[in-house]
Amino acid sequence: MRSNLHSPLIPSLLALAILSGCQGEDPNQNQAVDVDQQAQGAQVSEAAAPATDKATDPAAETARLTKWLDERFEEELQFSPMQLSYLGRKELYDQIDDMSLAASERELEWKANTVEELKKNFDYDSLTNAGKESYDLWIFQYEQAKANKPFWHHAYFASELYGPEASLPTFLINQHKVDTVEDMEAYIARIGGVSRALGQLLERAQLSADKGIRPPQFAYDLAIKRANNVITGQPFAGEEDAPLFADAKGKVDGLKEAGKIDDEKAAELLAQVETALKGEFKPSYDAYIAWLEEDRVNADEEPRGVSALPKGEAYYNNRLAYYTTLPLTADEVHQIGLDEVARIRKEMEGIKEQVNFDGTLQEFFTFIRTDDQFYYPNTDEGREGYLEETRGFLADIEEKLPEYFGILPKAGLVVKRVEPFREVPGGAQHYQSGTPDGSRPGVYYVHMSDMSALSTTDMETVTYHEGSPGHHMQISIAQELEGIPQFRTQAHFTPYIEGWALYSEKLSKEMGQFEDPYKDFGRLTAEMWRAIRLVVDTGMHAKGWSQDQAVEYFLENSAIPESAVRSEVRRYLTLPGQATSYKIGMLKILELREKAQKELGDQFDIRGFHDTILGGGALPLPMLEDRVNRWIEETKKG
Repeated sequence: MRSNLHSPLIPSLLALAILSGCQGEDPNQNQAVDVDQQAQGAQVSEAAAPATDKATDPAAETARLTKWLDERFEEELQFSPMQLSYLGRKELYDQIDDMSLAASERELEWKANTVEELKKNFDYDSLTNAGKESYDLWIFQYEQAKANKPFWHHAYFASELYGPEASLPTFLINQHKVDTVEDMEAYIARIGGVSRALGQLLERAQLSADKGIRPPQFAYDLAIKRANNVITGQPFAGEEDAPLFADAKGKVDGLKEAGKIDDEKAAELLAQVETALKGEFKPSYDAYIAWLEEDRVNADEEPRGVSALPKGEAYYNNRLAYYTTLPLTADEVHQIGLDEVARIRKEMEGIKEQVNFDGTLQEFFTFIRTDDQFYYPNTDEGREGYLEETRGFLADIEEKLPEYFGILPKAGLVVKRVEPFREVPGGAQHYQSGTPDGSRPGVYYVHMSDMSALSTTDMETVTYHEGSPGHHMQISIAQELEGIPQFRTQAHFTPYIEGWALYSEKLSKEMGQFEDPYKDFGRLTAEMWRAIRLVVDTGMHAKGWSQDQAVEYFLENSAIPESAVRSEVRRYLTLPGQATSYKIGMLKILELREKAQKELGDQFDIRGFHDTILGGGALPLPMLEDRVNRWIEETKKG
């Protein structure tokens, strides 16, 4: 995945929100919840009234906790009108999140108060195991957020693949559904909200720069390019419509076709869109681009890892802890990567021999990277052919899912190309979750501007990773879970989510997929990719590796196209630690499965194991291990 990535509330496309969780109310708008009152400690709810009887029935006490957690989650959602939209809800539909530093402070204080209230008003020992899991998870999320606070200024404003200049308009295009005139008016109001949010994120980028914290120059260049793409076209300048104006026209046309407005009202709405784009949106982008162009000269032309930043070593340790949820050092992660690279190389040698390739493994890598048979043409027909083959893989494996899973997702999945204005040559495919009620399907996005970066040897693997049984299945099941607090259906722990998706690639092989040995080599290439990440990420951020060293190591040990390798390395440079989560999470799931098989013997049921992993939503790895251990003990008892 990359699933949008990305915090529990707002996807990590907003790079500066990754560390701070900067969701909050727009101080210029009325809110359903008084956040200042929350921060000071709201009156204790009925659900949080202290339990007076220590012999409280565990089921009843857990039900009371669930009610309280659901109330708190509803309060938390009020910090993020955007997350409400991601969930398919239309409350605060005319607002965009407050992304200021003050908003981050308010939300963290609110979280601290909820933890204090939780500990004061609930007896942990009186809860069921499921209740204890929810209790622990609420506290874990707060502890992570608190640990991130000292490094709020370290988060780069933009990365190789995304930044607010693209993700904010993408949100409006993809998440703001227009069914009524009121929805379109809310859309127009949100154009102003995007302008304000971009200004807030610019202020935070400037504060970071004042502290000597900047991404490399290439991130500036990409952000400038993406920002210009957003404001190129009508109603600004140019022949074609700019992305948001084109989207607004399509949504207004939809209202006309549905008979909900006439031509006069349509013209009025589009005039309001044009006014908002010219009067608020364009100036905010102009200011953003101007600062990027001015400050760019202060950034490193030759990228360096974050250890070169002020307090950089501590920051990287924080990122490793956050993205693995385990107490691993950079040296430990690096060594795990080296060991996995050596193991996977041996399996690759086996496939090279299977296809009777006469040459070294390095020569086989070159053959896989460069031979035309492994690439679709760089044409519209080639792109559609790639998408159609991908859809075929999904159809094949979905027929086999009931043999391996008791819990199956209800939500649909579509496969589509990334929107041109945010497309990156060689950019990693990614998944965007649908709504919990299924009204909006999940989407598997593919960057297709450069088809030479999309080897057909990799496509089957990525399909299972992003779709089923990977991200789409896991995230959809989590959102559809019943009988647990709602916050758990939206929890996001990268090693769990990405570890599951990488495990799904290996599982798909067990399910009878990868009949083509070249595509099976692609599966190993993908696993090698994630193993290399452990070496390269720690190499650049903790061991002083240069960008060129990282690229060289990648090319020596994988068949990944060089354009994709360079994009990946730039991604790691601008999002430190995140890439380590995939392999660490997969290894933990495999470790837990091996333990369960060993201890249960004939009692081991693969469906039961998978349902245990998926049936509680995303969890930090230590809590996932506890969950599996409980399942093992319960299974032993029969």
